[in-house]
Amino acid sequence: MKRQRFSILSWAAALLVPLSLLGFSVRLLLTPLFLQIEYRLPGFPADEYGFTTQERLHWGSYGIRYLLNDAGISYLGNLKFRDGRPLFNERELSHMQDVKRVTQGFLRLWLLDLGLLLLLGLWSWRGGWASAYRQGLRRGGWLTLGLALTVGLIAALGALGMDEAFWVFFSGFHALFFEGATWLFAYSDTLIRLYPIRFWQDAILYIGLLVSGSALALILALRPAKA
Repeated sequence: MKRQRFSILSWAAALLVPLSLLGFSVRLLLTPLFLQIEYRLPGFPADEYGFTTQERLHWGSYGIRYLLNDAGISYLGNLKFRDGRPLFNERELSHMQDVKRVTQGFLRLWLLDLGLLLLLGLWSWRGGWASAYRQGLRRGGWLTLGLALTVGLIAALGALGMDEAFWVFFSGFHALFFEGATWLFAYSDTLIRLYPIRFWQDAILYIGLLVSGSALALILALRPAKA
């Protein structure tokens, strides 16, 4: 009975690992540093409507900060071009509200996941099942690696020009969290000018690489010691 309980707890730890590593990777990309790297990559498409790299960095950072702060939509709604026109139209502002809701909900879930993983770790240490917990973490690393490689492959297909495979994944993801076609915009809209499809292809590819790398590090760090 005790062994069965430890096995269940070990699997519980394993199932918490993918979200913990995914959340860590996503949070790393929700920084201005990602924009600094991404906008300066060779081959990153220039804005046909006139944004320079510095302007993209300036305005793009507002979008990331909005997703993480507690401000209302006026944080973006009050932004204007030099000629006084609003930077974002009503459709874009509505979508950013939805994105903020999804992003902050995901980050809260990630923090809860980390908290549960930590509690399980403390419980394993006090309850004498630390080895089962470590096994669960390692098993979770393998599970995460498999999932990350699958998603990373889809993103890589898009980066290599096989946009149809990426678009199926990208549109499917949006269908889960956003209503109808509210996430589709004209190429002249600010959101597309700041965050073109190449931006999202790279972001998903980086997340796949970060998650895969951290999962592999976890697997190697927790491998059983040789007798």
